[in-house]
Amino acid sequence: MKLKFQYLALTAATMLLASCGGGGSEEKTAADSAAKPAETAAAAAAPAAAGAASAAAPTADSTDTLDGAKLASVTPDAAHGKQIFMQCKTCHAVEAGKNMIGPSLAGIIGRAAGTVTGFNYSAANKNSGITWSEEKLFQYLEKPMRVVPGTKMAFAGLPKAQDRADVIAYLKAPN
Repeated sequence: MKLKFQYLALTAATMLLASCGGGGSEEKTAADSAAKPAETAAAAAAPAAAGAASAAAPTADSTDTLDGAKLASVTPDAAHGKQIFMQCKTCHAVEAGKNMIGPSLAGIIGRAAGTVTGFNYSAANKNSGITWSEEKLFQYLEKPMRVVPGTKMAFAGLPKAQDRADVIAYLKAPN
């Protein structure tokens, strides 16, 4: 039973790190190159799906959310935001200059997307034209891949408006 638990814990940790979209190796192994026909067909269909996702992506200045919530309609709680941010700490730090799997989030409000020194961003993020206002972060945190299709950040998002507002309040003053 103990061995099974250790295996599950290791598998979960590996999947978590892989899903964050960090800067792993770009080299392909022989196993990666030997794709099955079904996988090859799925890969061929991926550009079409990405194009459809891009068409649905909001503009850089849009802050419309899927749930219709507005940041101004929620009273943020930075202390609760710190608790919610615990799930983000696997990939992000709030200390300036501390890049991890994801970039440092220190000073994110008012910063142009894809500009943290020393972090290797996806082209989608670098070329998004986004400046991270509180409202844009509120939209992004709901469903990151909707706002920046092609981002390396494989986080599903925070569906609750209150949680998003709380994380933003924490990021503004993480101490």
